[in-house]
Amino acid sequence: QVQLVESGGGLVQAGGSLRLSCTASGSIWGINAMGWYRQAQGKERELVALISTSGTTNIEDSVKGRLTISIDNAKNTVHLQMNGLKYEDTAVYFCFVNTLFHNYWGQGTQVTVSS
Repeated sequence: QVQLVESGGGLVQAGGSLRLSCTASGSIWGINAMGWYRQAQGKERELVALISTSGTTNIEDSVKGRLTISIDNAKNTVHLQMNGLKYEDTAVYFCFVNTLFHNYWGQGTQVTVSS
C-alpha cells in the first residue's frame, strides 16, 4: 500500500510564504517524478509544478518566479516553496507521484491566501 503524506498548507496573507511537503511511503518504486496540482473552488485541477528524479522541472507559467520545487530522492519527498502568494493561489493542493506503472495522488491540503 502506498501513502502520500502532505503537510504545510494553511492560511496566509497575500505576499506571504508557505512550504508544502509530500512524502511517499509504502510499496512504491520506480518513481519518475513528483509534484503538485491544485484545484480552486469551481475550477478544474491544474498542474502547479513537477520535478523529475533527475531534477528536470515543469512549472506552470502563472507561478514561475514565485514557487520553487525540489525533490529529495532518498526520502521520496517533494517540497514546494511558495513565496509572494496571491489570492488566486487559493486552492486545494494535491501531491502527485508518477511511477513506471501508476500515478498516485495525495488527499490534498488547503492553501488559503487572504487579500
